[in-house]
Amino acid sequence: MNVQSSSVMAPPAPRSLDGMLLPMAMMRDILIKTMFRMNLDQVSTISRAICLPIPVTQELVDMARGQLLLEARGTLNANSGNEMGYQLTDAGKARAQDALSQSEYFGAMPVPLDVYREQIKRQSIRNIMVTRDQLVSAMGHLVLPNSLLDHLGPAVSAGRSILMYGPPGNGKSSISNGIRDALGDHVYVPRAIEYAGQVITVYDPIVHTLIEEAPEDPNALRRPKRFDSRYVKCERPTVITGGELTLDMLDLVYNPTARTYQAPLQLKSAGGIFIVDDLGRQAEPPQTLVNRWIVPLEENKDILALQSGEKFEVPFDTLVIFSTNFHPNEIFDQAALRRIFFKIKIDGPSQENFLKIFAMVARKRGMPLDESALVHLLKTKYPTIDNIYANYQPIFLIDQMTAICEFEGIPYQMSPALIDRAWANMFVKDEHIVK
Repeated sequence: MNVQSSSVMAPPAPRSLDGMLLPMAMMRDILIKTMFRMNLDQVSTISRAICLPIPVTQELVDMARGQLLLEARGTLNANSGNEMGYQLTDAGKARAQDALSQSEYFGAMPVPLDVYREQIKRQSIRNIMVTRDQLVSAMGHLVLPNSLLDHLGPAVSAGRSILMYGPPGNGKSSISNGIRDALGDHVYVPRAIEYAGQVITVYDPIVHTLIEEAPEDPNALRRPKRFDSRYVKCERPTVITGGELTLDMLDLVYNPTARTYQAPLQLKSAGGIFIVDDLGRQAEPPQTLVNRWIVPLEENKDILALQSGEKFEVPFDTLVIFSTNFHPNEIFDQAALRRIFFKIKIDGPSQENFLKIFAMVARKRGMPLDESALVHLLKTKYPTIDNIYANYQPIFLIDQMTAICEFEGIPYQMSPALIDRAWANMFVKDEHIVK
């Protein structure tokens, strides 16, 4: 059962090396690679670089010292803040270079996949309950019929897949973005995860919006409890793809130079929304794309593969929104449609809502309304297209008239003649062109 989630439980910081659940050799190698690449020599700066608490970092440094890969400098200097300095031994430098030849990854210690699964459960998109007020607030800039919100609300709260279909230009993309805004809340995104000794980077500043943390007050009696800094606190992510989406974008991306992997788009969007816009415009047939999603949509898990061919499961915790201008029966078989939980048709506005949108856009653009121009538009122009209204048309027509007024050097105004000139650019006349 879904409950309103006002605060996602933060991932607790590790307290010991054993509690990290990572291979010791891997942690040691990341430590010395980071020191080697970043020229670090103090535990405090090393801990920030590898994103571990100072006591755990010290434990890791001590382990490397025991293996004669690090040595203490033995002297304190004025700039060290009374911290002991450490440096790589010759054996440590050799080991660092050897480790870098196997994997260029250094910096933040990865989170084991099994540990990340637990965090996914704490911040699942399926734990969100979106109310009508939240949805209306997020879509306040859109003029939508109440019946549409009646369908959208349960679909979003269920955290299940949604197919929005209907004629172009009626706000399917804007509605998808409004759903994203209605979620609010935040999640914790791992900088990288680990599986079978392989590093998979997840945090992507292009996809993930960082939530800035307030600086700590050193004079505060009670300091806020810090979360595991291997994660980044972010807004719930949104990945938007369009005609460029291909099947290989849903697979792990291997970097042969760095010998690391990058998470696919659906894993980066965990805890958030994955929007497939303009479905049917991709190089891959829509049926093929949806077939790739069958297991994730039904079982909340995805199957990825390493370069070696080894396959493994990752959580699939994403609200998938498909948006298309085609009728679903034209692009899917019934088996595929059955696996998409909600099917919502997005129609054009009624004449009443069209006028509301027109007036709202005109006010924003500083274009005064003119009754004769509106009567001409509704009584003369729209009957030529069977009075079919679309949400994009008010913006298009008003922007056209604005451009004309600016070109003619006259104040913004609306008239039947300007409506005719704007209308001429909205549609292309169907005619034969002699070549």
